[in-house]
Amino acid sequence: MNISVIGTGYVGLVSGVCLAEKGHRVVCVDIDPHKVAQTNQGIPVIFENGLEALLKKNISSRFNATTDFERAILETDLSIIAVGTPFDGDQIDLSYIQEVSRQIGETLRKKHAYHVVVVKSTVVPGTTEGVVLPIIEQASGKKAGSDFGLGMNPEFLREGMAVEDFMNPDRIVLGGVDERTLDRLQELYRVFEGVDIVRTTPKTAEMIKYTANAVLATMISFSNEIGNLCAALGGIDVVDVMKGVHLDKRLCPIMPDGQRIIPQFTTYLEAGCGFGGSCFPKDVKALIAHGKKAGHPMSLLESVIRVNENQPQQVLNILKDHLPDLKGRRLAVLGLAFKPETDDMRESPAIPIITQLLSAGANIQAFDPVAQDEAKKLFGDNCITYCETLSHAIAGVDAVILLTRWEEFRKLPDLLNKNDVPLILIDGRRMLDKQHFARYAGIGM
Repeated sequence: MNISVIGTGYVGLVSGVCLAEKGHRVVCVDIDPHKVAQTNQGIPVIFENGLEALLKKNISSRFNATTDFERAILETDLSIIAVGTPFDGDQIDLSYIQEVSRQIGETLRKKHAYHVVVVKSTVVPGTTEGVVLPIIEQASGKKAGSDFGLGMNPEFLREGMAVEDFMNPDRIVLGGVDERTLDRLQELYRVFEGVDIVRTTPKTAEMIKYTANAVLATMISFSNEIGNLCAALGGIDVVDVMKGVHLDKRLCPIMPDGQRIIPQFTTYLEAGCGFGGSCFPKDVKALIAHGKKAGHPMSLLESVIRVNENQPQQVLNILKDHLPDLKGRRLAVLGLAFKPETDDMRESPAIPIITQLLSAGANIQAFDPVAQDEAKKLFGDNCITYCETLSHAIAGVDAVILLTRWEEFRKLPDLLNKNDVPLILIDGRRMLDKQHFARYAGIGM
Protein backbone atom coordinates (compact mmCIF):
# COMPACT_ATOMS: atom_id res chain seq x y z
CA MET A 1 0.00 0.00 0.00
CA ASN A 2 1.16 3.59 -0.65
CA ILE A 3 1.08 5.53 2.60
CA SER A 4 1.73 9.15 3.57
CA VAL A 5 2.54 9.99 7.18
CA ILE A 6 2.03 13.60 8.22
CA GLY A 7 4.66 14.49 10.81
CA THR A 8 8.22 13.23 11.35
CA GLY A 9 8.15 13.39 15.14
CA TYR A 10 8.34 10.46 17.51
CA VAL A 11 5.14 8.68 16.41
CA GLY A 12 5.26 9.68 12.75
CA LEU A 13 8.84 8.70 12.02
CA VAL A 14 8.73 5.41 13.92
CA SER A 15 5.40 4.47 12.29
CA GLY A 16 6.58 5.43 8.81
CA VAL A 17 9.90 3.62 8.97
CA CYS A 18 8.38 0.49 10.49
CA LEU A 19 5.56 0.35 7.94
CA ALA A 20 8.20 0.61 5.20
CA GLU A 21 10.12 -2.25 6.82
CA LYS A 22 6.89 -4.28 6.68
CA GLY A 23 6.74 -3.78 2.92
CA HIS A 24 4.59 -0.69 2.40
CA ARG A 25 5.78 2.33 0.41
CA VAL A 26 5.86 5.31 2.75
CA VAL A 27 6.46 9.03 2.44
CA CYS A 28 6.75 11.15 5.60
CA VAL A 29 5.72 14.79 5.32
CA ASP A 30 7.08 17.65 7.42
CA ILE A 31 7.14 21.43 7.00
CA ASP A 32 10.72 21.65 8.29
CA PRO A 33 13.18 21.31 5.35
CA HIS A 34 16.05 20.57 7.73
CA LYS A 35 14.22 17.62 9.29
CA VAL A 36 13.29 16.31 5.86
CA ALA A 37 16.86 16.60 4.56
CA GLN A 38 18.27 14.94 7.67
CA THR A 39 15.75 12.11 7.44
CA ASN A 40 16.53 11.51 3.77
CA GLN A 41 20.20 11.23 4.72
CA GLY A 42 19.29 8.35 7.01
CA ILE A 43 19.72 10.36 10.21
CA PRO A 44 16.71 10.17 12.56
CA VAL A 45 15.62 13.46 14.13
CA ILE A 46 14.88 11.57 17.37
CA PHE A 47 16.81 9.01 19.39
CA GLU A 48 15.13 5.62 19.45
CA ASN A 49 16.68 2.16 19.67
CA GLY A 50 16.90 0.45 16.28
CA LEU A 51 15.37 3.33 14.35
CA GLU A 52 18.49 4.52 12.54
CA ALA A 53 19.28 1.05 11.21
CA LEU A 54 15.76 0.59 9.81
CA LEU A 55 15.77 4.10 8.35
CA LYS A 56 19.04 3.53 6.52
CA LYS A 57 17.80 0.17 5.30
CA ASN A 58 14.59 1.52 3.77
CA ILE A 59 15.56 5.05 2.69
CA SER A 60 15.10 5.68 -1.04
CA SER A 61 13.63 2.21 -1.59
CA ARG A 62 10.38 2.06 0.36
CA PHE A 63 10.73 5.21 2.47
CA ASN A 64 11.46 8.90 1.93
CA ALA A 65 10.57 12.27 3.42
CA THR A 66 9.26 15.40 1.72
CA THR A 67 7.92 18.90 2.31
CA ASP A 68 5.51 18.52 -0.63
CA PHE A 69 2.25 17.92 1.24
CA GLU A 70 -0.07 17.91 -1.76
CA ARG A 71 1.97 15.49 -3.82
CA ALA A 72 2.26 13.11 -0.89
CA ILE A 73 -1.53 12.94 -0.52
CA LEU A 74 -2.24 12.68 -4.23
CA GLU A 75 0.24 9.85 -4.75
CA THR A 76 -0.80 7.68 -1.81
CA ASP A 77 -3.86 5.62 -0.85
CA LEU A 78 -3.91 6.29 2.88
CA SER A 79 -2.71 9.19 5.05
CA ILE A 80 -1.76 8.91 8.71
CA ILE A 81 -1.96 12.08 10.81
CA ALA A 82 0.82 11.97 13.42
CA VAL A 83 1.26 15.57 14.52
CA GLY A 84 1.63 16.85 18.07
CA THR A 85 -1.29 17.51 20.42
CA PRO A 86 0.27 19.42 23.35
CA PHE A 87 -1.77 19.96 26.51
CA ASP A 88 -2.04 23.52 27.88
CA GLY A 89 -3.49 22.59 31.26
CA ASP A 90 -7.08 23.00 30.15
CA GLN A 91 -7.32 21.11 26.88
CA ILE A 92 -5.18 19.51 24.19
CA ASP A 93 -4.07 21.86 21.44
CA LEU A 94 -5.70 20.71 18.21
CA SER A 95 -4.29 23.48 16.03
CA TYR A 96 -1.88 21.12 14.22
CA ILE A 97 -4.62 18.53 13.75
CA GLN A 98 -6.98 21.18 12.39
CA GLU A 99 -4.43 22.63 9.97
CA VAL A 100 -3.45 19.23 8.62
CA SER A 101 -7.11 18.27 8.25
CA ARG A 102 -7.77 21.42 6.25
CA GLN A 103 -4.79 20.76 3.97
CA ILE A 104 -5.85 17.16 3.44
CA GLY A 105 -9.36 18.30 2.58
CA GLU A 106 -8.13 20.87 0.07
CA THR A 107 -5.97 18.24 -1.59
CA LEU A 108 -8.75 15.65 -1.67
CA ARG A 109 -10.86 18.16 -3.59
CA LYS A 110 -8.39 17.61 -6.45
CA LYS A 111 -8.30 13.83 -6.08
CA HIS A 112 -10.88 11.52 -7.63
CA ALA A 113 -9.73 8.23 -6.12
CA TYR A 114 -10.95 6.99 -2.74
CA HIS A 115 -8.55 7.97 0.03
CA VAL A 116 -8.43 7.00 3.70
CA VAL A 117 -7.40 9.46 6.41
CA VAL A 118 -6.28 7.99 9.72
CA VAL A 119 -5.66 9.90 12.95
CA LYS A 120 -2.79 8.38 14.94
CA SER A 121 -2.12 11.42 17.12
CA THR A 122 -3.49 11.04 20.64
CA VAL A 123 -6.76 12.99 20.78
CA VAL A 124 -9.61 13.03 23.30
CA PRO A 125 -12.72 10.98 22.51
CA GLY A 126 -14.85 12.61 19.84
CA THR A 127 -12.06 14.49 18.06
CA THR A 128 -11.84 12.41 14.89
CA GLU A 129 -15.55 12.63 14.14
CA GLY A 130 -16.24 15.98 15.80
CA VAL A 131 -13.23 17.98 14.57
CA VAL A 132 -11.32 16.22 11.79
CA LEU A 133 -14.36 14.99 9.84
CA PRO A 134 -16.18 18.33 9.39
CA ILE A 135 -12.97 20.16 8.48
CA ILE A 136 -12.07 17.64 5.77
CA GLU A 137 -15.63 17.55 4.45
CA GLN A 138 -15.85 21.33 4.24
CA ALA A 139 -12.42 21.75 2.62
CA SER A 140 -12.89 18.88 0.15
CA GLY A 141 -16.58 19.20 -0.68
CA LYS A 142 -16.76 15.43 -0.16
CA LYS A 143 -18.57 13.16 2.27
CA ALA A 144 -16.86 10.92 4.82
CA GLY A 145 -17.86 7.29 4.46
CA SER A 146 -18.72 7.54 0.80
CA ASP A 147 -16.13 9.77 -0.90
CA PHE A 148 -13.27 9.20 1.55
CA GLY A 149 -12.55 7.01 4.55
CA LEU A 150 -11.84 8.29 8.04
CA GLY A 151 -10.43 6.34 10.95
CA MET A 152 -8.57 6.45 14.24
CA ASN A 153 -5.62 4.13 14.91
CA PRO A 154 -3.97 4.85 18.29
CA GLU A 155 -0.34 4.00 18.95
CA PHE A 156 0.92 2.06 21.97
CA LEU A 157 4.62 2.77 21.70
CA ARG A 158 6.97 2.88 24.68
CA GLU A 159 9.80 5.33 24.23
CA GLY A 160 13.05 3.43 24.00
CA MET A 161 11.14 0.36 22.80
CA ALA A 162 9.04 2.00 20.08
CA VAL A 163 10.49 0.10 17.12
CA GLU A 164 10.12 -3.23 18.93
CA ASP A 165 6.56 -2.33 19.98
CA PHE A 166 5.53 -1.31 16.47
CA MET A 167 7.07 -4.33 14.78
CA ASN A 168 5.68 -6.76 17.37
CA PRO A 169 2.43 -5.22 18.66
CA ASP A 170 0.35 -6.80 21.40
CA ARG A 171 -2.85 -5.44 19.85
CA ILE A 172 -3.98 -3.23 16.99
CA VAL A 173 -6.95 -0.93 17.54
CA LEU A 174 -8.84 0.24 14.45
CA GLY A 175 -11.61 2.82 14.67
CA GLY A 176 -13.53 3.65 11.51
CA VAL A 177 -16.57 5.66 10.49
CA ASP A 178 -17.71 2.76 8.30
CA GLU A 179 -16.85 -0.81 7.34
CA ARG A 180 -15.00 0.25 4.20
CA THR A 181 -12.60 2.33 6.25
CA LEU A 182 -12.10 -0.51 8.72
CA ASP A 183 -11.45 -2.96 5.90
CA ARG A 184 -8.82 -0.66 4.40
CA LEU A 185 -7.16 -0.25 7.81
CA GLN A 186 -7.17 -4.00 8.30
CA GLU A 187 -5.51 -4.34 4.91
CA LEU A 188 -2.80 -1.94 6.08
CA TYR A 189 -2.05 -4.18 9.06
CA ARG A 190 -2.46 -7.53 7.29
CA VAL A 191 1.34 -7.85 7.33
CA PHE A 192 1.16 -8.17 11.13
CA GLU A 193 0.15 -11.81 11.42
CA GLY A 194 -1.38 -13.32 14.55
CA VAL A 195 -2.06 -10.00 16.31
CA ASP A 196 -5.37 -9.34 18.07
CA ILE A 197 -7.29 -6.63 16.21
CA VAL A 198 -10.06 -4.53 17.72
CA ARG A 199 -12.49 -3.07 15.16
CA THR A 200 -14.54 -0.29 16.67
CA THR A 201 -15.64 3.33 16.32
CA PRO A 202 -13.18 6.24 16.25
CA LYS A 203 -14.51 7.54 19.57
CA THR A 204 -13.97 4.20 21.29
CA ALA A 205 -10.50 3.87 19.77
CA GLU A 206 -9.61 7.28 21.18
CA MET A 207 -10.87 6.24 24.61
CA ILE A 208 -8.90 2.98 24.53
CA LYS A 209 -5.67 4.94 24.12
CA TYR A 210 -6.35 7.25 27.06
CA THR A 211 -7.56 4.43 29.26
CA ALA A 212 -4.48 2.32 28.54
CA ASN A 213 -2.15 5.12 29.62
CA ALA A 214 -4.31 6.11 32.59
CA VAL A 215 -4.33 2.61 34.07
CA LEU A 216 -0.52 2.32 33.89
CA ALA A 217 -0.06 5.78 35.41
CA THR A 218 -2.47 4.80 38.20
CA MET A 219 -0.43 1.68 38.96
CA ILE A 220 2.72 3.78 39.29
CA SER A 221 1.14 6.34 41.62
CA PHE A 222 -0.47 3.57 43.68
CA SER A 223 2.95 1.97 44.18
CA ASN A 224 4.46 5.31 45.13
CA GLU A 225 1.65 5.97 47.62
CA ILE A 226 2.36 2.62 49.27
CA GLY A 227 6.09 3.33 49.21
CA ASN A 228 5.63 6.68 50.90
CA LEU A 229 3.54 5.05 53.62
CA CYS A 230 6.24 2.41 54.14
CA ALA A 231 8.81 5.18 54.62
CA ALA A 232 6.54 7.07 57.04
CA LEU A 233 5.88 3.99 59.18
CA GLY A 234 9.55 2.98 59.23
CA GLY A 235 11.00 -0.51 59.30
CA ILE A 236 9.23 -1.50 56.05
CA ASP A 237 10.78 -1.64 52.59
CA VAL A 238 8.36 -1.21 49.69
CA VAL A 239 10.53 -3.49 47.55
CA ASP A 240 9.82 -6.38 49.91
CA VAL A 241 6.15 -5.42 50.12
CA MET A 242 5.69 -5.40 46.35
CA LYS A 243 7.63 -8.65 45.98
CA GLY A 244 5.09 -10.27 48.28
CA VAL A 245 2.20 -8.71 46.39
CA HIS A 246 3.53 -9.80 42.99
CA LEU A 247 3.60 -13.45 44.08
CA ASP A 248 -0.19 -13.47 43.96
CA LYS A 249 -0.87 -15.98 41.18
CA ARG A 250 -3.49 -13.65 39.72
CA LEU A 251 -0.67 -11.21 38.99
CA CYS A 252 2.15 -13.65 38.33
CA PRO A 253 0.52 -16.98 37.39
CA ILE A 254 2.12 -20.36 38.00
CA MET A 255 2.18 -22.64 34.95
CA PRO A 256 1.36 -26.37 35.17
CA ASP A 257 5.08 -27.18 35.14
CA GLY A 258 5.57 -25.00 38.21
CA GLN A 259 7.25 -22.12 36.40
CA ARG A 260 6.08 -18.68 37.47
CA ILE A 261 5.33 -16.09 34.79
CA ILE A 262 6.36 -12.51 35.66
CA PRO A 263 4.29 -10.20 33.43
CA GLN A 264 6.02 -7.05 32.30
CA PHE A 265 3.24 -4.86 33.69
CA THR A 266 4.48 -5.58 37.21
CA THR A 267 7.29 -3.09 36.57
CA TYR A 268 4.59 -0.42 36.91
CA LEU A 269 4.02 -1.69 40.47
CA GLU A 270 7.45 -0.56 41.64
CA ALA A 271 7.97 2.60 43.66
CA GLY A 272 10.16 5.39 42.32
CA CYS A 273 10.46 9.13 41.82
CA GLY A 274 7.47 9.39 39.47
CA PHE A 275 6.49 9.03 35.84
CA GLY A 276 7.25 11.52 33.08
CA GLY A 277 7.52 11.64 29.31
CA SER A 278 5.25 12.89 26.59
CA CYS A 279 2.32 10.55 27.27
CA PHE A 280 1.37 9.70 30.84
CA PRO A 281 1.31 13.20 32.40
CA LYS A 282 -0.29 14.84 29.35
CA ASP A 283 -2.83 12.12 28.68
CA VAL A 284 -4.00 11.71 32.26
CA LYS A 285 -4.39 15.48 32.67
CA ALA A 286 -6.22 15.71 29.35
CA LEU A 287 -8.61 12.94 30.41
CA ILE A 288 -9.25 14.74 33.70
CA ALA A 289 -10.03 17.97 31.84
CA HIS A 290 -12.21 16.13 29.34
CA GLY A 291 -14.14 14.51 32.17
CA LYS A 292 -14.79 17.86 33.83
CA LYS A 293 -16.16 19.28 30.60
CA ALA A 294 -18.48 16.29 30.39
CA GLY A 295 -19.68 16.97 33.92
CA HIS A 296 -17.87 13.94 35.34
CA PRO A 297 -14.93 14.81 37.63
CA MET A 298 -12.13 12.24 37.57
CA SER A 299 -11.20 12.19 41.26
CA LEU A 300 -9.06 9.04 41.08
CA LEU A 301 -6.97 10.36 38.20
CA GLU A 302 -6.62 13.72 39.94
CA SER A 303 -5.02 11.84 42.84
CA VAL A 304 -2.75 9.98 40.42
CA ILE A 305 -1.37 13.28 39.15
CA ARG A 306 -1.09 14.79 42.62
CA VAL A 307 0.92 11.82 43.93
CA ASN A 308 3.17 11.93 40.88
CA GLU A 309 3.85 15.67 41.13
CA ASN A 310 4.84 15.27 44.79
CA GLN A 311 7.12 12.29 44.19
CA PRO A 312 10.33 14.16 43.22
CA GLN A 313 10.15 15.89 46.61
CA GLN A 314 10.53 12.48 48.26
CA VAL A 315 14.00 12.19 46.74
CA LEU A 316 14.95 15.62 48.03
CA ASN A 317 13.61 14.80 51.51
CA ILE A 318 15.74 11.66 51.64
CA LEU A 319 18.81 13.61 50.51
CA LYS A 320 18.27 16.29 53.16
CA ASP A 321 18.05 13.62 55.86
CA HIS A 322 21.70 12.90 55.09
CA LEU A 323 22.85 16.36 53.95
CA PRO A 324 20.67 18.98 55.68
CA ASP A 325 22.60 21.91 54.17
CA LEU A 326 23.08 21.52 50.42
CA LYS A 327 24.87 24.81 49.81
CA GLY A 328 28.24 24.17 48.22
CA ARG A 329 27.73 20.40 48.22
CA ARG A 330 28.82 18.48 45.14
CA LEU A 331 26.16 16.05 44.03
CA ALA A 332 26.13 13.45 41.25
CA VAL A 333 22.81 13.25 39.42
CA LEU A 334 22.63 10.05 37.41
CA GLY A 335 19.93 9.95 34.77
CA LEU A 336 18.23 12.95 33.15
CA ALA A 337 15.75 11.36 30.74
CA PHE A 338 12.40 10.31 32.19
CA LYS A 339 13.22 6.67 31.40
CA PRO A 340 16.13 4.67 29.94
CA GLU A 341 16.78 4.17 26.21
CA THR A 342 15.55 7.63 25.25
CA ASP A 343 16.79 11.21 25.35
CA ASP A 344 13.29 12.53 26.13
CA MET A 345 13.29 14.84 29.16
CA ARG A 346 9.68 15.96 28.92
CA GLU A 347 8.14 15.89 32.41
CA SER A 348 11.23 14.08 33.72
CA PRO A 349 11.45 13.96 37.54
CA ALA A 350 15.06 15.10 37.09
CA ILE A 351 13.84 18.58 36.14
CA PRO A 352 12.20 19.62 39.45
CA ILE A 353 14.87 17.81 41.44
CA ILE A 354 17.76 19.57 39.68
CA THR A 355 15.94 22.90 39.84
CA GLN A 356 15.59 22.65 43.62
CA LEU A 357 19.16 21.44 44.09
CA LEU A 358 20.46 24.44 42.16
CA SER A 359 18.23 26.78 44.15
CA ALA A 360 19.71 25.33 47.35
CA GLY A 361 23.22 26.16 46.13
CA ALA A 362 24.38 22.65 45.28
CA ASN A 363 26.97 21.95 42.60
CA ILE A 364 25.76 19.27 40.20
CA GLN A 365 27.75 16.76 38.18
CA ALA A 366 25.27 15.10 35.83
CA PHE A 367 25.52 12.02 33.65
CA ASP A 368 23.08 10.44 31.22
CA PRO A 369 24.15 8.21 28.33
CA VAL A 370 22.05 10.06 25.73
CA ALA A 371 20.02 12.93 27.25
CA GLN A 372 22.72 15.46 28.12
CA ASP A 373 22.20 17.60 25.04
CA GLU A 374 18.50 17.85 25.90
CA ALA A 375 19.43 18.84 29.45
CA LYS A 376 21.65 21.63 28.16
CA LYS A 377 18.69 23.05 26.27
CA LEU A 378 16.73 23.19 29.54
CA PHE A 379 19.39 24.19 32.06
CA GLY A 380 22.24 25.55 29.95
CA ASP A 381 25.79 24.35 30.45
CA ASN A 382 26.98 26.91 33.00
CA CYS A 383 25.28 25.75 36.18
CA ILE A 384 25.76 21.99 35.68
CA THR A 385 28.87 19.97 34.91
CA TYR A 386 27.97 17.37 32.31
CA CYS A 387 30.21 14.34 32.63
CA GLU A 388 31.26 12.01 29.84
CA THR A 389 31.43 8.90 32.00
CA LEU A 390 29.76 7.45 35.07
CA SER A 391 33.08 7.38 36.91
CA HIS A 392 33.66 11.05 36.20
CA ALA A 393 30.20 11.94 37.50
CA ILE A 394 30.69 10.34 40.91
CA ALA A 395 34.24 11.61 41.44
CA GLY A 396 34.67 13.92 44.42
CA VAL A 397 30.96 14.24 45.27
CA ASP A 398 29.18 14.20 48.62
CA ALA A 399 26.21 12.10 47.47
CA VAL A 400 24.95 10.21 44.43
CA ILE A 401 21.33 10.54 43.26
CA LEU A 402 20.00 7.96 40.79
CA LEU A 403 16.96 9.09 38.78
CA THR A 404 16.82 6.88 35.65
CA ARG A 405 17.00 3.10 35.27
CA TRP A 406 19.94 2.96 32.87
CA GLU A 407 21.56 -0.50 32.90
CA GLU A 408 24.96 1.16 33.08
CA PHE A 409 24.16 2.25 36.63
CA ARG A 410 24.35 -1.34 37.80
CA LYS A 411 28.10 -0.74 37.95
CA LEU A 412 27.59 1.57 40.92
CA PRO A 413 28.21 -0.98 43.71
CA ASP A 414 31.73 -1.69 42.41
CA LEU A 415 32.45 1.99 41.73
CA LEU A 416 31.17 3.37 45.03
CA ASN A 417 32.65 0.65 47.22
CA LYS A 418 36.14 1.65 46.05
CA ASN A 419 35.94 4.88 48.07
CA ASP A 420 37.72 5.02 51.42
CA VAL A 421 34.75 6.98 52.80
CA PRO A 422 31.51 5.40 51.53
CA LEU A 423 29.22 7.73 49.60
CA ILE A 424 25.50 7.76 50.21
CA LEU A 425 23.45 6.55 47.24
CA ILE A 426 19.92 7.96 46.97
CA ASP A 427 18.15 5.45 44.74
CA GLY A 428 15.16 7.24 43.25
CA ARG A 429 14.25 4.19 41.16
CA ARG A 430 14.96 1.33 43.60
CA MET A 431 16.79 -0.47 40.81
CA LEU A 432 19.81 -1.53 42.91
CA ASP A 433 20.12 -3.98 45.80
CA LYS A 434 20.58 -2.07 49.07
CA GLN A 435 22.67 -4.97 50.44
CA HIS A 436 25.45 -4.09 48.00
CA PHE A 437 26.11 -0.64 49.46
CA ALA A 438 27.66 0.59 52.67
CA ARG A 439 25.34 3.62 52.63
CA TYR A 440 22.04 3.36 50.78
CA ALA A 441 18.73 5.17 50.92
CA GLY A 442 15.82 4.95 48.56
CA ILE A 443 12.18 5.68 47.93
CA GLY A 444 9.83 3.64 50.12
CA MET A 445 12.10 2.52 52.96
